[in-house]
Amino acid sequence: MSYAAAIEQLNAMAPELYTRTGQPRRKFSLDEIRILLGALGDPHLRFPSVLIAGTNGKGSTAATLASILTASRVRTGLYTSPHLARANERIRLDSVEITDDDFAGLYFRVHDAAQQLVLKGQLPQLPSFFEILTAQALLYFAETNVGIAVLEVGMGGRLDATNIVDPLVSIVTDISLDHTEWLGPTISAITREKAGILRPGGTLITLPQHPDANQVLGEVAAELNVCGVSAVPYMPAFVGNTAGPYQIEALGAAVEVDSPLLGAHQQRNLALAIAAAVELATTHGFPITPATLAKGIRETCWPGRLERIAQGGVEWILDVAHNPAGAWALRAGLNTALGGESPGTLIFSCLRDKPVTEMAQILFPLFEQVILAPIHSARATTQEDLLAAARATGTQAVAAESVSQALQLARQHVLDRAQGGRVVVSGSVYLVGEARPLLLNGKVGQP
Repeated sequence: MSYAAAIEQLNAMAPELYTRTGQPRRKFSLDEIRILLGALGDPHLRFPSVLIAGTNGKGSTAATLASILTASRVRTGLYTSPHLARANERIRLDSVEITDDDFAGLYFRVHDAAQQLVLKGQLPQLPSFFEILTAQALLYFAETNVGIAVLEVGMGGRLDATNIVDPLVSIVTDISLDHTEWLGPTISAITREKAGILRPGGTLITLPQHPDANQVLGEVAAELNVCGVSAVPYMPAFVGNTAGPYQIEALGAAVEVDSPLLGAHQQRNLALAIAAAVELATTHGFPITPATLAKGIRETCWPGRLERIAQGGVEWILDVAHNPAGAWALRAGLNTALGGESPGTLIFSCLRDKPVTEMAQILFPLFEQVILAPIHSARATTQEDLLAAARATGTQAVAAESVSQALQLARQHVLDRAQGGRVVVSGSVYLVGEARPLLLNGKVGQP
């Protein structure tokens, strides 16, 4: 079967959390992914792994750590979510996306195994979109003989499909309110779900953050006799200074931290990745050196995070900030990157399970112009609700008919201004994922 058929079938699974009636689509459980992987030969038991949970920064931390390991000549798998443009982005080996042929072959193997389990009554239903992809990734890593896999939790931690592995190291990034209908209404409840990636006698790497999160992480770590490793020593001496590279001490040497990931918030994600790399080197014998640590940081590729693209006479800034914490990080990052200058135009959209009014209050007042774009998701916030959120901030926003039209309107607005300007595209991974290929392919402003 072809790659196109695999993607069509995956997309038909509609990786949504809700049915059309608004009811939860399914209960989360590790039982089904365990049965599925058992039928596939338990690939998750055939390589060591690092598991990363949190609300924001998981992907950046994962990408940086994987890049460090690859630079150290460790065969490294990387599994992240969601993707921007293609599902292949989620499964990487030594920074290279899985090929279409490998993706398709793995998909049909996993799907066929799942169908047989359903027919035999061993599974109550076919696995979810995320369970299928997770099984594909784990099978791919096992069969390509990775030296280690870096896995980003999809949502929560305790019942996420990725939590089927037994990680050498567990990393918890910054925690804030998100997916409250699934993970709980408070920071404490959400943290307890994310702390589900910890193992008895295991290792936790984290940074001080919200007091409620700190307390729960401490309690769970104590209950499980977890060794806590703070990433504080790997933060820059002057936090928030993103004017250029900085130095930290690691592995007995001075290491230059020169990351392509912009924004002060990335300093926390970098520190977590560095702490994990040091732990893997000193406790588990991975061949990471000060030189490969610096090289991996420098060569990290993680698009859509304060990413700057010059195209069509405009500077575009793309960021997947998809919740209030991400919006605040974007706001701070823009202030630093632009030196207090007006960021110009914002193209914005978000999903309906996000606090759109709060995000609008954080971002919209910064911009001269706000353009609202529809996105291709059943969970998308309606244009009416986006316009209402804009009015609540006193912003006169314009509703575009498509992402392509939003980009064209923004570009024309910039070109009409004698002094030029910038356009920020943010609010949803779906939005950035649709806009980015149009910009990179030079399709904006073309007839």
